[in-house]
Amino acid sequence: MPVPPLMIISNTSPLIKLAAVEHLDLLAVLYGTVVIPAQVHDEYRAGMSTGDPDLGDLPWLVVEDVTISADLLAIPSLGAGEAAVITLAQARAAQLVILDDHAARRAAQMRNLTVTGTYGVLITAKQLGHIAALRPILDRMIAQGRRISASLRADLLRLAGESDEQ
Repeated sequence: MPVPPLMIISNTSPLIKLAAVEHLDLLAVLYGTVVIPAQVHDEYRAGMSTGDPDLGDLPWLVVEDVTISADLLAIPSLGAGEAAVITLAQARAAQLVILDDHAARRAAQMRNLTVTGTYGVLITAKQLGHIAALRPILDRMIAQGRRISASLRADLLRLAGESDEQ
């Protein structure tokens, strides 16, 4: 009997961050198919920069229409994409939800969803040998204006099995 594919659902910011460092393909490598709500697709398209991949061109990415749960709409700290991700994850019994926003992660965890973020994806990719090093990717993110504190950077490098020394 074939094993059903994992249900992995992503929010907008991990897509944007991974695309910006040319590692969006890690989602396909690690998880096969990734599902996003239509709200996430719309947010990504609204914020696209020249050179960013068009999500519609990615055969491993599935866009689903989602009617956001009323209880999630009532949480003012959640954006439409985040609320749609959590709604879809609950409805489809997702194995993993990829969210970066703290309030969204907390809301997902309160609903017993398993959560990771962009950095978790990168650490998993490093641990499985899909990227050679995390340090240059983090440094590129910082150069692009992403806020990564020195202590977070050190923790991420340690988790990836890399030294914090240059």
